[in-house]
Amino acid sequence: MAADFYDLLGVGRDATEDDLKKAFRKLARQYHPDANPDDAEAEARFKEIALAYETLSDPQKRAHYDRFGTPPGAAGGGDPFSGMNLNDIFDAFFGGSSPFGGSPFGAAAGRARTGPQRGTDLEAVLTLDFEEAVLGAEAEVTVRTATVCEPCEGRGAAKGTQPITCGTCDGMGQVQRVRQSILGQMVTRTACDACSGSGEVIADPCRHCRGDGRVVGDRDYTVTVPAGVGHGSTLRVTRRGAAGPRGGPPGDLYVHIDVRPHPRFEREGDHLVAPLNLTMVQAALGVNSKYETLDSVEDLDIPAGTQSGDVFRIRGRGVPRLEGRGRGDLLVQAVVETPTGLSDDEIDLLRQLAELRGEEVAPTTRKRRREARRK
Repeated sequence: MAADFYDLLGVGRDATEDDLKKAFRKLARQYHPDANPDDAEAEARFKEIALAYETLSDPQKRAHYDRFGTPPGAAGGGDPFSGMNLNDIFDAFFGGSSPFGGSPFGAAAGRARTGPQRGTDLEAVLTLDFEEAVLGAEAEVTVRTATVCEPCEGRGAAKGTQPITCGTCDGMGQVQRVRQSILGQMVTRTACDACSGSGEVIADPCRHCRGDGRVVGDRDYTVTVPAGVGHGSTLRVTRRGAAGPRGGPPGDLYVHIDVRPHPRFEREGDHLVAPLNLTMVQAALGVNSKYETLDSVEDLDIPAGTQSGDVFRIRGRGVPRLEGRGRGDLLVQAVVETPTGLSDDEIDLLRQLAELRGEEVAPTTRKRRREARRK
């Protein structure tokens, strides 16, 4: 069952026009989509409230509703909200302004804004060495972009002249249009075509930029790469995009990160993984060694009996955390090497070891000795 219009507005059936308007203003602010972002229920509620007000504020429609319990035109099953535009509602009852600042419904409203247009956002790819991505760096990136025209200082007008006020919109950058909607006559505003929303026109354009206030060329920017940035991530550099036409603010620059692989280190989240090459004897007897990380040299104690694949953790020598303090760890994985290029004495010693351990090995032949010495 449809909600009662009087109940929706929170007024009695004897409510005056002022009572209805006051109730609508209060509820419209409460259910405004800017106060309830991405809330479809709030928007639907706002439409119901608007329809209730539109119906009860009109004497003839109110009389029809009081008699039949439905707004005029709804009896045939039509959609009473068809054609309803939330911006039009605010144009009608709030003078086109939002109680939350800016345009009535943010970017979705599509309302034109007065003044020079913002420049476009740009994209660039920055290739970094592995160490630069992990430890951070200052890097240069070159982009082809629109920059402010120096001869006219971005105004677009020839030297010694000034832009003049647009006669179509009287410098407002917007024009008003009147149309009929469910709430009656509505006033909407759109960008002025004559001045593209800037409020000014150029009578004598600058020859260098042809009145646009911008010129196109290559520009180098220094990008601060935070420690711990990953391959495929994107950095936003504010106000480093293209300059806006005729003095408009610049857009932003989005830098996509490409990281070169490292010959020894690999990244796993906030951790680094690297191999540790050990001889058979070192793995068997253990060894105290120095291990070179990306940015330091650490003591590493390898216990006797280490096997290939064993992992040793060096804490705090991994990747700095972008959204927190500290760093990940460095995970060093043992790789035990089989000795090659053996001398005759070394071959004899290994055979003695095999006998002591009761291990079966291939018999000694001249061919096998040559193979052991050669590899």
